[in-house]
Parts: sequence; structure tokens; C-alpha cells
Amino acid sequence: MKLLFIGDVVGSPGRDMIQEYLPKLKEKYRPHITVINGENAASGRGITEKIYRSFLEWGAQAVTMGNHTWDNRDIFNFIDEAKYLVRPANFPDGVPGEGMKFLKLNQHEIAVINLQARTFMPDLDCPFKKAEELVAEARKKTPIIFVDFHGEATSEKQAMGWFLDGKVTAVVGTHTHVQTADNRILPAGTAYISDVGMTGPYDAILGMGREAVIHRFLTSLPVRFEVPKEGRTLLSGVLLEIDEKTGKAKKIERILINEDHPFYH
Repeated sequence: MKLLFIGDVVGSPGRDMIQEYLPKLKEKYRPHITVINGENAASGRGITEKIYRSFLEWGAQAVTMGNHTWDNRDIFNFIDEAKYLVRPANFPDGVPGEGMKFLKLNQHEIAVINLQARTFMPDLDCPFKKAEELVAEARKKTPIIFVDFHGEATSEKQAMGWFLDGKVTAVVGTHTHVQTADNRILPAGTAYISDVGMTGPYDAILGMGREAVIHRFLTSLPVRFEVPKEGRTLLSGVLLEIDEKTGKAKKIERILINEDHPFYH
């Protein structure tokens, strides 16, 4: 079984890359399941129902989120009915949405879990304890468990990878928007990467306009960060090969598409 995951989609440039390249990636790699992180999809902050439905129409089976989950208020109008939208599971009890979803593929089920880290991030419930709880629940149904761990600190992401090694199929990091080169299969069979990277503006700073970010560093004054609407773009992702009987990962391959790394069919 193959699973394609595409990292944080930022604004309309990111959405355009999904629309253009997802069909090409599917044709080249033939993934059985495609998951997209959409927490920055609406102007860099949150997601709307229209964008969520577009991702499904373009070929995603699930959409994961992160710390910007609630930034676009449209989410409150549809999250409870969104069968394939997964927000961080360690948000406090009682908030809308779910942190784990099950996808059906022929005779197999795939659990998709979203968790948010705490180092240099808002203080939430413990992601490790929540992971343990959800993995125990998921393993009653399936050995194929995919975890999107949305976090700032590489150490916390690595810790989660080792904590869940042998218990889940993959732990992939999101949030920092720069693809890391540490993709590997951990000793007990869990695929790991610290950050998948982002999909959106290439000549920006973590997806936001350069001038505003530089001005902030030069002056320490508050500025408004906005996603550039024009310019070069990139797509970042990973492709997993999975033993569907054991749930263990056999391979994790990085995908990077930009002008310096053009897509070859």
C-alpha cells in the first residue's frame, strides 16, 4: 500500500500547486491514500469549507490541521459534519471536531491521527498521552496508523517518533514549513521525518511575504504577515510504502517540487 502526504498548504499559491500537481503525482506514484495538511490553506490561516471540499475533489482522502485550526471562523460551520477533516486530538475536551479518523480502502482501514506539540507552541493536553490513548483505540481496528505531528521543536518530534516506533506506521512532522532530510524507517518499523515542508510560495519566508518579515526583524514592530499571491511556488510531500498486513512502513521517500527541483514524470 502507498500513502501520499502533502505538507502544509499555504494560501492560494499552495492550493494552485495541489490542483496542478496532485493528479501528476497520483499518476506517477499511484498512491492508494492521499492526505493533505490544510491548516494554512485559507490565506495562510485556517481552512474554509470550500477549500476543504476542493482538496477532496482534487483527490485527497483526508485533511489534517494544526495550530491555525480555528483561525478562519468558517470552520465552526462545517467541522462537525466534515468526515475527513482531522484536527489536533490533544485540543481540550469539548471543542468541535475529531482528532482521529478511519479511512476505508477495500478490506483495509487506515487510521489518521493529528496531534499538536507543546514546545514553543500553545499549551495543550499532553500529545504523548493522547497518542498512547488513540493508538490503543486504533489498533483494535487496524495496524495501519498515520500520525501528523504538528510541532515547532525537532526534539519533540523526534521524541514522538521514538515513542511510537513499532506502534504506528508513520510519524511525520509538520508546521515548520522547511523540509528536513532525515526521512528514515525507525528500527521497529515506523516511518519518520521531522518536517515534510510546505506547499505554497517558494520565494517567501515560511510562506509569508519577505518584506514584512524582514521589517519585523529589523524593527521589532508589529506587522501584518500576508501570503504573496504571485511568484514561484513549491510543493513538499512524502510517499510511504506500507506493509498492509503488519502496518509497518517499508519506505519513506521525500517529494519536493520547485524550480530548482522540477517534477519529472
